[in-house]
Amino acid sequence: MRSPFKEVLIGTALGLMVTLAIAGVDITPLVVLSGIAVAFKLMADGRLGQNQLETVSKVAKNSPPTTFADIGGQEVAKRELMEALEFVTDAAKCRALGIRPIKGILLTGPPGTGKTLLAKAAANYTNSTFIAASGSNFVEMYAGVGASRVRQLFQRAKEQAKKQGLASAIIFIDEIEVLGGKRGSNSSHLEYDQTLNQLLVCMDGINSEDEVRILVIAATNRADLMDDALLRPGRFDRIVKVDLPDKAARKHILQIHARGKPLSPEVSLDDIAAETFGFSGAHLESLLNEAAIGAMRRNMEVITAEHIKDAIEKVMLGEKLPRRPRPSELKRIAHHEIGHALISELLQPGSVSSVTITSRGSALGYMRQNPQDDRYLYTEGELENQIAIALAGAAAEELFFGSKSTGSVGDFEQATQIAKRMVLSGMSPLGIVSPRDLSGQELQNNIGKIVTQQYQRVVDLLRENEAVAQRLAAQLQAQERLDGSEIAEALAGKAA
Repeated sequence: MRSPFKEVLIGTALGLMVTLAIAGVDITPLVVLSGIAVAFKLMADGRLGQNQLETVSKVAKNSPPTTFADIGGQEVAKRELMEALEFVTDAAKCRALGIRPIKGILLTGPPGTGKTLLAKAAANYTNSTFIAASGSNFVEMYAGVGASRVRQLFQRAKEQAKKQGLASAIIFIDEIEVLGGKRGSNSSHLEYDQTLNQLLVCMDGINSEDEVRILVIAATNRADLMDDALLRPGRFDRIVKVDLPDKAARKHILQIHARGKPLSPEVSLDDIAAETFGFSGAHLESLLNEAAIGAMRRNMEVITAEHIKDAIEKVMLGEKLPRRPRPSELKRIAHHEIGHALISELLQPGSVSSVTITSRGSALGYMRQNPQDDRYLYTEGELENQIAIALAGAAAEELFFGSKSTGSVGDFEQATQIAKRMVLSGMSPLGIVSPRDLSGQELQNNIGKIVTQQYQRVVDLLRENEAVAQRLAAQLQAQERLDGSEIAEALAGKAA
């Protein structure tokens, strides 16, 4: 609210400018200077760009409130979060036990795992106002603007709660690492540090006796970038890991997103959950949505297993592309993909789902493996097999065409990453090593030894099965797609 002094000052200034204009004085410079002064004042107050701080009311009528029941697959995260919310839902009990209220909860995990949904569900669970902002909303080139916006955010949360007649408010800050990065890490770090300092001050000022209790929930997928002062007890007291879902969790998520979608009886959510290891909740939602779009394109009333299969490949690799390589390139691509499929089937029987030379995304062709149980530990032999399968495409090209191509770049990167993992896990001639004490040259030499050994292993296996590989490559080139069963049958026929 403007003070009477400001009102008088503004009125006097306007009157003076009008008088000068009547007297014939050019007031253009005064108008320009006044406009610049007002703009800088608004920037200092943080009012410009204020619309970036998105206010989402719990009682908004445009969308139904999010509940924990709407979030699939994050049972551990939900349980931890609900425990932390006790001080909001039962403040009297917490005071009786002498519990200091939690001021902040940090949700960490990969993108698309449901961190924002968890924050919205927390607001609904605690009957709180929900205020959402992104870390980038507070970063400006003008000194003091970010700090001012932080103050406004906390003030707005209190005002919104009072307006709605609620006793608590939840402030959600996404991408908190932008706002709360380690101080001094930016070249022009003064503005960043001031903004972070203001957030620390505001969090320290949260008091359970306040008329409106405030809880800060933040989300990041780069907790390693955050300043230690934010992570200490008394600020972000609870760190909740929101990880990629396992098989059972993926099925739960699919069940939620399958509501309202007419699935064919042949579609098994168990099978989809098994085939989607590494998918986040956002990926799974996109998968079923893409499958429904595929059914609509074909004018079908139900979503079939074929639509699901296409959707999985689309989410993993992208849309089919109309580009058509030259016949010589197509022949090389066919041999490359058959190399992957053949070695995969030899080392892990029944592991190949399909192989195709249809272009998707940046891939000219691909081999998709059958679903396996979720794995969290790998033996030395299993990692060696993964390296061999990754190198098989390049080995097939060199064996059948006398040279490699640029199509193996991604395969080599995958193979070297696995080999590096083996070295750091003590699975190389170096034995158990300390990454800090291992020189770059030593690491590279041992990675090279592992990769070279597996490459020679693959070449030997392909030579033993050269006739089968040539026949399958010609068949793939003619049909553009082969099922894993056809690869297995070809190898079984050779053995017979």
